[in-house]
Amino acid sequence: MDRGTERDAPPSRGAGSGTAAGPADAGRVPLAVVVVDLEGLVSHWSTGARRLFGVPKDEAIGQSALDLLPVSGALPEVDEDLPYEGYAAADGLGPGLGTSLDGGLGYPAAGRARLTVPERTRVDVLWWAYPLVGPGRERLLVLAADAEGLHRDEHADGLLVERIAPGFALHTDFPGAEELARGLPEILPSMSVGESARIVSQVLELGYPVLEFSHNDRVPVTPDWGVARRVRRRARRERAARAAAAGLPQPEDPDDEGEDLEHVAVRERLEFLNEVSGRIGTSLDLSRTIVEVSKAVVPRFTDVAGTYLREQVVAGEGFPEGVPDTTTLWHRVAVEHTDEPGRWDDVVPVGEAMPFPAHTPFFQCMTTGEPVLVPRISEQMGHAIASQFEKRDIRPLITGRSMLVVPLKARNVVLGFMILLRHPERAEFNDMDRVTGAELAARAGLVLDNARMYTHQESVAETLQDSMLPHIPPRMAGCDIATRYLPGTLLGRVGGDWFDSVKLPGARTALVVGDVMGHGLNSAAMMGQLRTAVQTMAALDLPPAQLLRNLDDLAQRLGDTYLATCLYAVYDPIAGELHLANAGHIPPVLVRADDGRSRLLDLPTGAPIGVGGVPFEAVRVRVEPGDRLVMCTDGLVEMRGEDIGVGLATLCESAAHPSASMDDACDTVIRALNTRGGRKDDVALLMARLNGIAPDDVAEWTFPLDPRQAGRARAVVREQLHAWGLPKLAHSAELMAGELVTNAVRHSHARPVALRLVRGDTLLCEVDDEDHELPTLLSAGPADEYGRGLRVVSTLARAWGASRTGGGKSVWFELTLPGR
Repeated sequence: MDRGTERDAPPSRGAGSGTAAGPADAGRVPLAVVVVDLEGLVSHWSTGARRLFGVPKDEAIGQSALDLLPVSGALPEVDEDLPYEGYAAADGLGPGLGTSLDGGLGYPAAGRARLTVPERTRVDVLWWAYPLVGPGRERLLVLAADAEGLHRDEHADGLLVERIAPGFALHTDFPGAEELARGLPEILPSMSVGESARIVSQVLELGYPVLEFSHNDRVPVTPDWGVARRVRRRARRERAARAAAAGLPQPEDPDDEGEDLEHVAVRERLEFLNEVSGRIGTSLDLSRTIVEVSKAVVPRFTDVAGTYLREQVVAGEGFPEGVPDTTTLWHRVAVEHTDEPGRWDDVVPVGEAMPFPAHTPFFQCMTTGEPVLVPRISEQMGHAIASQFEKRDIRPLITGRSMLVVPLKARNVVLGFMILLRHPERAEFNDMDRVTGAELAARAGLVLDNARMYTHQESVAETLQDSMLPHIPPRMAGCDIATRYLPGTLLGRVGGDWFDSVKLPGARTALVVGDVMGHGLNSAAMMGQLRTAVQTMAALDLPPAQLLRNLDDLAQRLGDTYLATCLYAVYDPIAGELHLANAGHIPPVLVRADDGRSRLLDLPTGAPIGVGGVPFEAVRVRVEPGDRLVMCTDGLVEMRGEDIGVGLATLCESAAHPSASMDDACDTVIRALNTRGGRKDDVALLMARLNGIAPDDVAEWTFPLDPRQAGRARAVVREQLHAWGLPKLAHSAELMAGELVTNAVRHSHARPVALRLVRGDTLLCEVDDEDHELPTLLSAGPADEYGRGLRVVSTLARAWGASRTGGGKSVWFELTLPGR
C-alpha cells in the first residue's frame, strides 16, 4: 500500500476505538495519546488511552504515569504470526518507557511491553515517547497502540500493511485529534491551532522521519521506521515463497525502488548534517566560525552561500534585541561559491553593510525567523532584489537560480541569515531541502552564538583589564618607564597581575609589580582593591616595609580567599638609591650601565600578602645614572615542566641586551621569554631606566622661623632660575614659593623650613616643615586675612600637592619648562 492510498483510507470508529481496525480501514491501528507533565502526572488521556489501558479519563488525569502505563520492557515469546517478528528484541530499541517517564531521556524512544488490562487478557502494546520542550508544563508525549491489530490488518491476498499508521491523521473525523491539536499550542509553544493540526498529521505518521514541523519548534525523528521495512520484508518473503511453490517467476516489488531511494535520500541528508556539525564550531573565533559555516554547505548542498549577520554580532557586542526592521544593518561576512573566481567579489563584496526592504524574501526570513524557499528567481524578483544594490547589476548572478534563505537563530533571536543559491541546471530546492537547510542553520546559529558570546566576553575582559591597569607616563622624575601586559593564553583574558608607578615627594618615584594568585574576575577584582590601596599608602610616603605590612593587614580584612605577591621599590634620583621591600615576589633584575652586566637583586623574600603575621624587611641599593631595573610577575619566567631558575637566567640575559629605547628593551625581554611555548599565566612587566638627577639641577635652602624669610625665599628662587636660564618662570615661581614658605613658617614651631628646587622634565619646588597637618584649599572672602596662598598656587602651577613625611609634611608645585 503506498502512502497516498493509506492516507486516504476511510476511518472506522477513529482512534478512540479500543477495537482494532477492520478490513474496511486496512492499514490503520487505533492509537492512545497520553501527555505527561513535569511532575510525571498525566495531563491528557485520550479516549483511545481509556480503551487500550482500561482506565477512565477522570481517574487517569493527575495520576502518576508510571502507575498507568506499561513501563515493563519484558517481551512475550516470539510469535511467528506477528509481522514485525518481535522487533524490540531484535533491534534493541533503547530504554524502557519508565526511563522516559522519569525524564531520563532527552531524545525519542520506542518499545514494546505487555500489560494486564481489567476485563481483558494480556495486551501486547507498542509505544513511542517524544520529549517535549518549551515553557509549558508538559514534558512527554506518549503514543501507544495495540500490536494485536497488526494481525487483523492482513488482506485476503496476504499483503500486509506498509507501516503502522495512527488512525487520527488530519483527514479523519476523530474528535481526539481535534482536541490534541487545540492543546498542542500549549505543549509546543509559538504555534497556531492550524499548525498544531498539521503536526498531529505528520508527527504521528509513524514510519516517516519528521525532521521539522516548523521553523521555530522541532520534533525528533520518529524513533522507529524499521517496523515498516520489516513488514514489507516479511510480505516479500511470503510472496516469494508462494511463487516458488507454484513454480512461478519471482515477483517484482514496485515499492522497492521508491523505498530504497527514499531511505537513501534521508540517510544522505542525515549524514550531511552530521558532517556539517563536525566541520563547524572547531574554534570560538567568530571570523573562523563564519568561514567554516559557509564552506560547509558549498558545493554539496548549494552552489552559492552568502552569510549576513547583525551589526551587534559582528562587533562582538551584547545580544541583539528586538525584531529586525527595514533600518537594521546586515553585514555581509562571507560569500562562498563555485563560480569562476572574482565573479561575486565586486558585486557583493564581503564587509558591506546594508538594510533589506520589506518586499524581499530576506526581510521575510529575518522577521519571521523561518526559511523562505524560492524555487526559481524570476526576472521580476531578480529586479526587485537588484534594486537595492546601487550602481551594481546583480541580476545576472541570481535570475533563474533556485534560492533558499535560512535564518541563523539562537535563543529565538535572529542573529543573521544565509542566502543559498543553486545553478539553474541543478535541481531546485524542495521542501526536504528547506527542512535540511533549517536544521543546518539551527546548528550554525548555535555555533555562531557561542563564538559571539566568547568574542563578547573577551572584549569585556580586555576592557576590564585595561581599565584596571594604569596608564603610566613614559617619563617620571629622574627615570624613564616602559611596561607590558600579556593576558593569560589558556586561562582567560582577565587576571590578577598588575604594575604601577606613583609620584612621591622629593622627586622620588614608587615602582610596583604585584600578582594576585588565581585567575578570572575574582582575582582581577582583588587586584583592583590592592592596587588602589598601594597607591593610597604610597601617596602617604610610607616606607616600603611598612606599606607591605599595611597591605597585608588590609588583605586579611578583605578575607583569606586570595593571596598576592608584591614587589615595592622607591627610587630617589637625587640620592641615587633604591629602597625595596618584597612580599613573596620573584626578585627584580638590575642592569648596570657601566658594564652592561645584569644580576638578580638579593632581597628578603617575605611572605605573600594575605598570610598575616609575617614581618617585612627593606633594603637599600645604590644605583648609578643609566642603570635599569626590571620587575615582572612569575608568568613571564615560569614554564610548565621547567625549573624557574631557567626562566630567571633568561630574564637576566635578555634584560642586559642593548636596546635603542625602553620599549625595545621590553620587547626584547618578551620575545626571549614568551616564545618558549607553554605559557598560560598572565604577565606584567615594568622596566625603569634610572637616569638620576645631577647635583647641578638641585638647589636647597633652609629658613629660620621668621615671617620675613618669605622675602628671602622669593629672592633666592629668582636668582637660581636666572642662573638656570629660566627667567620666564621666575615671577610665578618666586610668588608661589613665597606663599608656601609663609605658610610653613606660620605652622612650624622648632625646626627650620626647607626649600628645594629641582630642574628635570619640569621645574619642581618643594617646601618642608614639621607640621603633619596637610593644607586644604579654602574659599577666602574679601575681608579674610588667610586662605589666599594655596589659591594662588592652584591657579598658577601646572600641578601641586601635599603629603606627609617622616618629620612633618611636604607641599610642592610644578611648572612646565619652556619649550616642553
